[in-house]
Amino acid sequence: LRNGDQVEVITSRKQQPKEEWLNWVVTASARHKIKQAMRDQKRKLATVGREVVQRKLRAWGAKVNEENTGILMDHFLASSPTDLYWKVARERHNLETMPPPPVKNGRLLLPKGTRTAEERPLEEIVAEIRGTKGGTFTIGDELQNMDYKLSPCCHPIPGDDVFGFITPNDGIRIHRVNCPNAVQLMSNFAMRIVKARWKGKDSVEFLAGIQFSGIDAVGLVNRITTIISHENNVNMRSISFESKDGIFEGKVMAYVHDAEHLHSLVEKLRGVPEVKRVERIDH
Repeated sequence: LRNGDQVEVITSRKQQPKEEWLNWVVTASARHKIKQAMRDQKRKLATVGREVVQRKLRAWGAKVNEENTGILMDHFLASSPTDLYWKVARERHNLETMPPPPVKNGRLLLPKGTRTAEERPLEEIVAEIRGTKGGTFTIGDELQNMDYKLSPCCHPIPGDDVFGFITPNDGIRIHRVNCPNAVQLMSNFAMRIVKARWKGKDSVEFLAGIQFSGIDAVGLVNRITTIISHENNVNMRSISFESKDGIFEGKVMAYVHDAEHLHSLVEKLRGVPEVKRVERIDH
């Protein structure tokens, strides 16, 4: 968006606040209101979940008391009664399909739950990484059993200097250190930041964007496309040129292997005499 742009704000009565919204707002007031709305939302869901738990305890012939609530918390690995009720309401723990557990003298006989490597909380795994020498999350290391995604706001590729940001429901998001959102994330959510590095080179290609401009000339488009597709063995997804009053602007979206591959392409384009400016863009 630019100053003067006309925008339409689309609203929905069904929309609920999400924790990732905290990454987008700037003012403390906005963050406070989002957090308050999320707390209210969780309390409402917890009330529904508590009613479900109490109803099922009665159906199983168990007492509705703190002891049985604690047994369910241990079984489902909930951190608090509210956490248990909230997860039941969200159907992360479906008591309706759960086989009736054994009950003795009104007390549930359920074993304590255990976590597999895949079910361990993200925070627990991250704490483990922070405790290791170097404390670095390795992107592409399957042994760490962590979901991660490359952030769409800065589109990191192998070779970029990156960091990881722990999200509440979406694993780790990988950002470039010069991402437009990096300063805000690091200043407001320092405890969710982990160091990250790439595992190593592989055959995967990543989409990257380059923008360039300069003095228009006959045959320039052909020379640039030759440099991109033939000299650098780059698979282009799209390329566009605009020329006005002897000045051209171009943009190419291409698949590269890593930051070194992209840097090589940028340097080749800078070597064209008519090209005066070349820069990577966040598409």
